[in-house]
Amino acid sequence: MGKLININTASLTDLEKLPGIGRGKAIAIVEHRNIVSFESIQDLVAVEGITKTLINKLQEDHTLNVCDIQLPTTSKRSLASTLKRTHTSVPLFCDIPPDLLTPDKKIKHSDSDDESVHSPHSCVSLDSSISSIHPSCAIPGQTVRRRLNSTTCCSPLGLNTWLGQFQSWSRDERLFALNDLINSCDMSVVRHLMAKIEPHFQRDFISLLPKELALYVLSFLQPKDLCKAAMTCRYWRILAEDNLLWKEKCAEYDMFCSLEDTNRGLSKTSSTKLSNTPHKQSFLYCLKLETNWRSNSLRPAKYLKGHDDHVVTCLQFDGDKIVSASDDNTLKVWSGITGNLIRTLVGHTGGVWSSQLKGNIVVSGSTDRTLRVWNAETGECIHILQGHTSTVRCLAMHEDLVVSGSRDGTLRVWDVKKGVCLHVLIGHAAAVRCVQFDGKHVVSGAYDYLVKVWDVETETCLHTLSGHSNRVYSLQFDGTHIVSGSLDASIRVWNSKTGQLLHTLLGHQSLTSGMVLKNSFLVSGNADSTVKIWNIVTGKCLHTLTGVNKHNSAVTSLQFNSKFVVTSSDDGSVKLWDMKTGDFIRDLVQLESGGSGGVVWRVKCNEKKLVCAVGSRNGTEETKLLVIDFDVY
Repeated sequence: MGKLININTASLTDLEKLPGIGRGKAIAIVEHRNIVSFESIQDLVAVEGITKTLINKLQEDHTLNVCDIQLPTTSKRSLASTLKRTHTSVPLFCDIPPDLLTPDKKIKHSDSDDESVHSPHSCVSLDSSISSIHPSCAIPGQTVRRRLNSTTCCSPLGLNTWLGQFQSWSRDERLFALNDLINSCDMSVVRHLMAKIEPHFQRDFISLLPKELALYVLSFLQPKDLCKAAMTCRYWRILAEDNLLWKEKCAEYDMFCSLEDTNRGLSKTSSTKLSNTPHKQSFLYCLKLETNWRSNSLRPAKYLKGHDDHVVTCLQFDGDKIVSASDDNTLKVWSGITGNLIRTLVGHTGGVWSSQLKGNIVVSGSTDRTLRVWNAETGECIHILQGHTSTVRCLAMHEDLVVSGSRDGTLRVWDVKKGVCLHVLIGHAAAVRCVQFDGKHVVSGAYDYLVKVWDVETETCLHTLSGHSNRVYSLQFDGTHIVSGSLDASIRVWNSKTGQLLHTLLGHQSLTSGMVLKNSFLVSGNADSTVKIWNIVTGKCLHTLTGVNKHNSAVTSLQFNSKFVVTSSDDGSVKLWDMKTGDFIRDLVQLESGGSGGVVWRVKCNEKKLVCAVGSRNGTEETKLLVIDFDVY
């Protein structure tokens, strides 16, 4: 047999030297006993990685035992030496502070000839010495435990009758009886009760469960509580940082930043290493982004000056590039990262009133009745598309196809790679003001009060949606639903397959100038200065973004995601709202010239950046783009 090892007091170094234990299992043993001491050698099976076979092997090679209580090294050394000098010094033991009675250090014996100190079972002898000096100084509950475990202790007469009577009482009666019983007990009995009860509340049940069940239990915790749980012990940290667990949290909290965006954002910081828990990193990264949008101090905006004092008519942003178009006949391509001007696209002989951006391809429509296809990197005009007889007022792009709507009342489908017109759609009796395209079907709205659904390949009109009593200015199309906004102040929801009117959304007082549709949620901006959030499946208005912080003039543009709604207005402001509650959060932009001519014409944003086109029609505000970065900082 080897030397004696007390699993409740052995140091980490001694434990890891045991055959088959190693550092990992030794740490697990120490963490377990810090929560609840081992009552027998067989309790080691509660430690992850330790089996009954291993325990039996250890018992063959070493003398393993447990001890009810352990003292820190300094306390026990001092205590042992004192026992040798004065065997009846009562005050010494009564003054031991309770916080020293912890099982976190191994006993180191002094160089005494006292056999009780040198004995392999010195922790037992030490406790006995304490009790023999003065019973009131004994370790809590130990005297009573020893008395109950002795062979001379017998069950009191009438115990079974007493227990039966107790079981027959109601819960409230039992609690009342227990209160009186505890009040009648002396402190040694109360200590014994504490020693019996406390382990039931200290047991690490998470570590005892199979990993799948432990993860299921932890899945009910809030993210902040998961982070706290990770600090409990090594095994809890492994569980609380499980990648699939954090993947569920990302889905549960509907994080608006993808894992790819997270990795891209974190890779920009050389000091940040991507861990084995990418979904946890993604969650924390998105949470920081959301906090930056909601409340953190705004970074100084980048000012991209161009287009002189002309109006910015349309704005495109894909994260890497910003394309602004103006009635000065030009388009400008800016770096979305540095804010530098990359190219100025010159060629149109009239104002540019529509544009689309896809990769390095920019398509623009102008009052000169042409479309132009540009290479955004080189600034080269690849194609000039001619055919319309009036202003090209709207564009919709899908892959290599673009649909243009014109004041001439027609729509044309173009191949931007070949630079040819594939189809002409004729049917509207007035100017086409808005268009949507999913690659197969075209939806158009016009000044003839009508919305039309077209089959591109056959050039036939599938449905004519009539119901508006004034010009149609805005459209949204998700493949199933068509949403049209009109100067008649109404918004109508249609079934694109049947042409049936599903809902008429009433509440706005003027022209619906802009709409965005995502996942059955519609956000509409109106010239009456209000913004509304709708559920197009039920036809109900969920929120009206109004109140003391509402816009003071017509809403010019809007964007939204699962968390926020961003709106701009003729009053020179950009406001942030909570998508789920409709509550106002804060102003993101407030022009000094707002209210005296300063206008925010357009806004575009992604999860990290906000781009605003601002200026004025009376010279009070210089035309420029504002770029605000919300990336983690």
